[in-house]
Amino acid sequence: MKQLAIILTLLLSINATAQTDQEVVKTIYSQSLTNGKAYQWLDHLSNQIGGRLSGSTNAEKAVQYTKQELEKLGLDKVWLQEVMVPKWERGAKEVAHFTTQNNTFNVNICALGGSVATSKKGLEATVIEVKSFEELATLGTKVKGKIVFFNGAMNPELIHTFEAYGGCSKQRYAGAYEAGKLGAVGVIVRSLNLRQDDLPHTGSMSYMDLPNNQRVPSAAISTNDANKLSQALKKDVNLKFYFKQSCQQFEDVLSYNVIGEITGSQFPDEYMVVGGHLDSWDLGDGSHDDGAGVVQSMDVIRLLKESGIKPKRTIRVVLFMNEENGLRGGKKYAEEAKRKNENHVFALESDSGGFSPRGFSFDCSEAALNKVLSWQSLFKPYLIHYFEKGYSGADIGPLKNDHIVMAGLRPDSQRYFDHHHAANDTFDAVNKRELELGAATMTSLVYLFDKYGTSNIPQVKEFKD
Repeated sequence: MKQLAIILTLLLSINATAQTDQEVVKTIYSQSLTNGKAYQWLDHLSNQIGGRLSGSTNAEKAVQYTKQELEKLGLDKVWLQEVMVPKWERGAKEVAHFTTQNNTFNVNICALGGSVATSKKGLEATVIEVKSFEELATLGTKVKGKIVFFNGAMNPELIHTFEAYGGCSKQRYAGAYEAGKLGAVGVIVRSLNLRQDDLPHTGSMSYMDLPNNQRVPSAAISTNDANKLSQALKKDVNLKFYFKQSCQQFEDVLSYNVIGEITGSQFPDEYMVVGGHLDSWDLGDGSHDDGAGVVQSMDVIRLLKESGIKPKRTIRVVLFMNEENGLRGGKKYAEEAKRKNENHVFALESDSGGFSPRGFSFDCSEAALNKVLSWQSLFKPYLIHYFEKGYSGADIGPLKNDHIVMAGLRPDSQRYFDHHHAANDTFDAVNKRELELGAATMTSLVYLFDKYGTSNIPQVKEFKD
C-alpha cells in the first residue's frame, strides 16, 4: 500500500506539472492574440521606415526605433552593440530589354546585392542560357563576350520550399564569379520564386577573389520574363539583351545590433537568445524578411512579462544587423559572447516569414530532440506539429557549440518565396493573426526551455481517466 501511495503521488505530481504548463502556454497564446504588439511594431517598421538595407538611413532609423520600444518594456538592460557593415546602394531603377527579329521586349530586372554597375550607357550582348554550373563549365570560353543567363528554376516538387531555394541559390550568389572567370560580360539570373510573375527578386551575390577586370554586372530577371527570354532564345540564338544598372559599393559603415535582456532569477549566467535580423532588402519594406522575425522576437520577451513568467535564465532578444549581405551582426554577437565567456545554452531565430507557424527545426543532439518531442502535446491545441532536426538560422549559427540547443521557427512556407527579396514584401502581405500565432509559439518554446533547461528535460505526459 505504501508503494502504491508513492506511485499515485508521483503520477499526480507529474500531471499537475503538465496541467500547469498547459495553462501557461494557453495564457501566452491568449496574450498574443488579444494583446499582442508585434503587428503594431511591424506597421511602424514597414510603413513609417521601410526597406532597411545595411548602412542606409532607414537601417539607422530602425535601430533607434526598436531600441526605444524595447526600453519601454521595462527590461533589465537594453543596449546597442557596434558592428561595421557593408554599404551598397542600388541607384536608379534598372532597365532591360531584348531584341529579336526586329522586335523589342521590355523585361523586369533588378541588380543583385553587391553587384557592380554597367557602364552609363548600359550593356548589350548576345545571350547564352545555362541551368547549372556544370553546364556552364562544359561551354568554357564559348561564353566569352556574352551575357550568361542562369535559368535554373526552383524545384516545384519539393514541399519544403527552402530546399528548393537552396537547390539553386548558388546561381544567384556565385553566378557572376563562375561566368566572370570564363570571360562573360554580364550575368542574368532567374529569380528565386516558385510563382510565375513579373517581379524580380534581389539577393546577395559575391565575386569572391575575382580581380576587378573580371567582375561583371549581375541582375535578377522575373520568372515570367525568364520564360519569355528562354523561349525567344530557342528561335533566335543571336538575340541581343540590353540592361543598365547604376549600383555602387561604398566603404563599410558603423551600425548596431539591438539587444535587450531580462536577467535570470536562478541561472543569470545561462543565456537564451531569441532574434531576427533588422536589415532587409530595399525593393519592398521587408515585412516578411525579416520584419516579422524582429517583432515576433521583441514580443517574446514582452509576452513572458505579460504572462507573469519570471525566467530562471537570462533571456535576450537580439535584433541582428546585416544578415542579408554579410552576416556581420551575427558574427559580431558571437564574437563578443566568446570574448566575454558567456554560456549560451539556447538560441531561437525567426527568419522564414510571418505566415502560420507549423513548428520548429532543431540543431541539437538526438537526446535533446527526443526530450523536446515530449512537449508536443502542449502545442497540439495550436496546430503546431513540426518538430524535426534541421537548420536553425543564419544569425544564430555563429553561436554554435557542443551543448547549445538551436532552433528555427518554421511557418508555412508555400507563399514565402512569392515575396522573398521582392517589391511585394510589404506590410499588406502579413496577416495579423498568423504573425501573433508565431510570436506565441516562439514564446512557449522559450518558456519551456527556460523552465526545464536544455539538459535533463523531464517528459510531459498526458494522463487520461
